[in-house]
Amino acid sequence: MLVYNATKQQFIDDVRANVIADAIENEVSRKLSRNSPRNEVASWENSLRFMMSVLLDEGIPASAGVAIEYNIPLTNRRVDFILTGKNDQREDSAVIIELKQWQTAEVTTKDAIVRTQLGGGVRETNHPSYQAWSYGALIEDYNETVRSESIRLVPCAYLHNMKQGNAINDPFYANHTSRAPVFISPDALKLSSFLSQHIKYGDSSDIMYRIEHGVIKPSKNLADALSSMMQGNAEFLMIDEQKLVYETAVDLAHKASKGNKQCLIVKGGPGTGKSVVAINLLVELTNREMMTQYVSRNLAPREVFKKKLTGTRKKTHIDNLFKGSGSYIDIEPDTFHALIVDEAHRLNEKTGMFKKGDNQPREIISASRLSVFFVDEAQRVTLKDVGTVEELRQRAAECDAEVHELELSSQFRCNGSDGYLAWLDHALQIRTTANIDLEDIDYEFKVFDDPSAMRRTILEKNRKANKARMVAGYCWPWASKKDKHVMDIVFPEYGFAAQWNLDDDGMLWAIADGSAEQVGCIHTCQGLEFDYVGVIIGDDFMIRDGRVVTDAAKRAGQDTSVHGYKKMFKEHPEHARAVADQIIKNTYRTLMTRGQKGCYVYATDPETREYFAAFARSQAATEHTDLAEEAETLDGLHLPIVTRNQAAPFERHVPVYDLSIAAGGFSEMQIADAEHWVELPDFMRVSPDLFVSRVVGESMNRRIPNGAWCLFRANPGGTRQGKVVVVQHRAIEDPDHGGSFTVKLYQSEKVEEYGEFVNQRIVLKPQTNAFGYKDIVLEDELEDLKVIGEFLSVL
Repeated sequence: MLVYNATKQQFIDDVRANVIADAIENEVSRKLSRNSPRNEVASWENSLRFMMSVLLDEGIPASAGVAIEYNIPLTNRRVDFILTGKNDQREDSAVIIELKQWQTAEVTTKDAIVRTQLGGGVRETNHPSYQAWSYGALIEDYNETVRSESIRLVPCAYLHNMKQGNAINDPFYANHTSRAPVFISPDALKLSSFLSQHIKYGDSSDIMYRIEHGVIKPSKNLADALSSMMQGNAEFLMIDEQKLVYETAVDLAHKASKGNKQCLIVKGGPGTGKSVVAINLLVELTNREMMTQYVSRNLAPREVFKKKLTGTRKKTHIDNLFKGSGSYIDIEPDTFHALIVDEAHRLNEKTGMFKKGDNQPREIISASRLSVFFVDEAQRVTLKDVGTVEELRQRAAECDAEVHELELSSQFRCNGSDGYLAWLDHALQIRTTANIDLEDIDYEFKVFDDPSAMRRTILEKNRKANKARMVAGYCWPWASKKDKHVMDIVFPEYGFAAQWNLDDDGMLWAIADGSAEQVGCIHTCQGLEFDYVGVIIGDDFMIRDGRVVTDAAKRAGQDTSVHGYKKMFKEHPEHARAVADQIIKNTYRTLMTRGQKGCYVYATDPETREYFAAFARSQAATEHTDLAEEAETLDGLHLPIVTRNQAAPFERHVPVYDLSIAAGGFSEMQIADAEHWVELPDFMRVSPDLFVSRVVGESMNRRIPNGAWCLFRANPGGTRQGKVVVVQHRAIEDPDHGGSFTVKLYQSEKVEEYGEFVNQRIVLKPQTNAFGYKDIVLEDELEDLKVIGEFLSVL
């Protein structure tokens, strides 16, 4: 998603007219469904004026593209500023510019980490060069179009308020500043020169559009990448807070080996990269010959990780890397250099059915010089879970450990949608959020009236990569554990019958072949992720008159997550209800965030089903409205129109580029939208070089009526003499129009030079009965004239 896109000249005009911040704020509200804080608006006003000054350099073409606030695919991270065009080799290029308001910075001992004034205090954060480089690398990693079409990404940073740059350019950071140079206030002219070196010609090929609408590679799954990571390969690029957490933990590991015991508490919601950072730390600290273990209360992720590593190293070595949270009862203090605890919110006080030990958090902190806890309190899903931040602070104090706290916010799950997560908290009535609907949320959410239909959809999704599963609240007894022929979850009115995950698969249900037929529960999927998840909501969660009503008594007797509830209810009924309410809501929140691409829902209760369906309908209505608006832009195109996903490209359909080509003279090109494809009449032969566009204006009305949809052949070869063509003359850098397009009759006058005929003069002639249109005569820099397409017919 892109908030603002224009030419360099239009951007300069918007800044000079004092409308740039308003334009961005309006688009943020429209596209991201959120209001912009005053300090964010002020930062746009400030930073973009500095960027305007930099871009005034005449060496940077007026038709270069400017993009502001570009959302990196599959994440919630945004790039501040991108300048697009062609370099001196005429290669498509995009310069990524990270903008900072900082006035000062301090050097740290952590790789790519500096200290500066942030949020009312001095804090550690990513070096701007690392941030710019990592954003560029992330775009290149996710966007196949950038790679396949060789779009060069050039990162840099501009700290326009900083007067002195010794710290930010300290040799300690040379590895990062060499990949992404950093410019400070006195370097404004240097930045202009840097940009003109990489953007010498204008953006004549819609570079930012191609990046924004490029083919996105599916995001990696941690379990699949684990083997490579354990061999030291950087499978996941750590950005922003992830890098800070990682470097802080490495630094604390070295401090702890020489001095006081250290404890790092890392808060982060679903999909923020907790497990990725945890595994990276396990690899790095192990490679540094520090005795380190990955710890989790949940058995499922450990077993999946071990299975993925089978055959790559000895079983004893694998078993020693991944341990349960109850493994440290009788361990001598400081036995380990580091214990990295994933899903720390699931830690219990006692261990096992025999209630061994004293307190799992304290045992872990005692057993290691450094303990790292990754916590999401909203994923505490049993009455026994004690892993709160306050609990960890208290146990660290008892062990005389220094406590440090950080937070992860970069979102990599649910299509990188913070909006979906916030909406889910609203829908489950966990907390009040501004996201009261699914409007403009780029995540597939669908409610089914028939569980069998949901299962068919999940099985269809699973055929591609074995990464789609059904899960459910634990409201049905696990009868098939003893009798493998018995069905556990049965809805006879829908012909639906399924078993809980097979006992034979154990905790490997999430990756076992054929397991998509079974239904998983919170215990077999927490800490793991799929592409798509189908969630069956049981009678423990219902909607009555718009309010959530939870009932722990509806859980199956085998569900250990609510064991002890009856006793608690007898002693403290209100407290018991409140705790159980939170546990049940957290369970469904966790289940409904397991899907990276989509979540499907079936609720056993009709009123509950309708409650969620209303949200899904509002999302569909928004999409329908968007399609209606788009269809309006195709008004007058009386041929079958389909979306990109429905098209048979260049077999039955050709693309529709909504260029709004102005036939009445050169005009600024509108953004092409290749989302629409059209089926040509039977007598027209489809080929890969055809496209459809609308011609607006009266300058060609003898051949092409104003507003007519026309068929063009892209990049026509041979002579253009006497043909009607779409042309662009990039050499014209007029401040009013920059690089421009028009439709005209092409005529050229040639002269002979060194035995070859070359164009001396090109005349683009209107064919009209309207008054006021003149020939467009081009005599200079004719080599920059580009014929985009040849007019074939009016459709």
